[in-house]
Amino acid sequence: MVVTHTMTSMSLFLILVCTVILITVNGFSTTLDGPFTPVTASLDPNLNPVAFDLPESDPSFVAPNSKSLPEQISVSLSYNSDSVWISWVTTGCCEEDYGPLDPSSVRSIVQYREFNARTRNKHATGHSIVYNRQYHALKKNYTSGIIHHVQLTGLKPFTLYQYRCGDPSLSAMSKEYYFRTMPMSTSESYPHRIIVAGDLGLTYNTSVALTHILSNHPDLVVLIGGFSYADNYLANKTKLDCSSCQCDQNRTSSDCDSCYNGKETYQPRWDYWGRFMEPLTANVPTMMVAGEHEIELQIDENLTFVAYSSRFAFPSDESGSFSPLYYSFNAGGAHFIVLNAYTPHDYSSDQYIWLESDLRNINRSETPWVVATWSLPWYSTFKGHYREAESMRINLEDLLYSYQVDIVFNSQVDAYERSNRVYNYTLDQCGPVYITIGAGGGGKLESEHVDDPGNCPDHSQRNSIGSCSFNFTVGPVNDESCPLNQSDYSAYRESSFGVGMLEVKNETHALWSWIRNQNVYYLAGDVIYIVRQPDICSVYK
Repeated sequence: MVVTHTMTSMSLFLILVCTVILITVNGFSTTLDGPFTPVTASLDPNLNPVAFDLPESDPSFVAPNSKSLPEQISVSLSYNSDSVWISWVTTGCCEEDYGPLDPSSVRSIVQYREFNARTRNKHATGHSIVYNRQYHALKKNYTSGIIHHVQLTGLKPFTLYQYRCGDPSLSAMSKEYYFRTMPMSTSESYPHRIIVAGDLGLTYNTSVALTHILSNHPDLVVLIGGFSYADNYLANKTKLDCSSCQCDQNRTSSDCDSCYNGKETYQPRWDYWGRFMEPLTANVPTMMVAGEHEIELQIDENLTFVAYSSRFAFPSDESGSFSPLYYSFNAGGAHFIVLNAYTPHDYSSDQYIWLESDLRNINRSETPWVVATWSLPWYSTFKGHYREAESMRINLEDLLYSYQVDIVFNSQVDAYERSNRVYNYTLDQCGPVYITIGAGGGGKLESEHVDDPGNCPDHSQRNSIGSCSFNFTVGPVNDESCPLNQSDYSAYRESSFGVGMLEVKNETHALWSWIRNQNVYYLAGDVIYIVRQPDICSVYK
């Protein structure tokens, strides 16, 4: 099914938030029934595995007439339920040469109050930044708009708020938007629905995925990597075919030169993505998890993740992290941990030290559920990116297992896969359930498995395994016989586009649903209760 994105942002949101889909919660299998015999869903012959980008003429990509009018508005969570971040962009620029923008020329103000409350608006002020990126080939410079971040504090838990953002002195305030805060962190309080999606991109498939997300009226959305896919475009707007790129750790293969060594990465794609996603991000708290497409290395200063870390707000400081690439937050009785596969994660790294501290300080009586997420999967049986993150697994898996992380969400692989509970490639009733959900619609659908004939990795060419990740993410591949069948840790896998939904019911049961793009809204391709067993699987340090 293909949906053309032609509605205005707000009308799309208003229409779809009223369509709340009810899923029966009785009669589904649970992880207690496992481990399950591996299942591979048949490939839908009518499903086109190629993702086609929306054209630049798409109406949702058009910037507001006033450069001072807020656009690309988004809400993200702080660490606890009493605070959120509001972010937006003003004075949008373009890829031509411009002088530096002055962030202080437009104020960062949010006016907010409880929905329908008979009280005066409260006001919060924040800060703003601008980033630049030089296009070497065309000798041009991209200057971002002024990016504003404002933190709202002292909010009530699980309460609907209305807000406007902008600069009232310039008569440049947004229309009203709405968001709901998270419940208090207790073992009895959870957001009703959490949508998880990976590698959404900016394609016709993304339109369908966005429709599915909005129609399920989530309280929280977690997006894992692959947002704008700006790195797939050169500064002259030419799209590169990087889907088949295979190169060594130093990216010396000629196939990779244009995709990864040019570093031009067409930045207006970020602006398109922010405008396209605004019906969701301006009304539903949305947490961003960086992946490979967000690296965007800049040659001059050797900087990475600049657009990603500039455009969104993260609860890094509140969670004790020094980086927007790894942080944590609470969503009611669920504690979420965001990690990064492309940042050092060895035992002496800042990421490892922070992770150990964060896990150690979790109060499981308040947040019994612990969910971790990063882009590059540890447990995937698809050919693409097979065991690329092995070094990360070796460094961090014992830590996650010791503290009994319940669920792990990954993306990067453009397919869907759910594991049995697993630890160190061995079925283990206390291991996490790993869910790969990288088929949001941005990439070419992955349909080949490592156990298919002819897909065995060549262990003599280990450096060419994967898709050109940084050196420290390419770990060793054990010299074991290639699997002839779907690995026993893989419970269910299929090649289709879609998103997932997590509904935490109580401190031991959470319903997980995989929602295919090609299905009508009330059908799910994979549904299961994930069940915690704290009496058997206790935390040990």
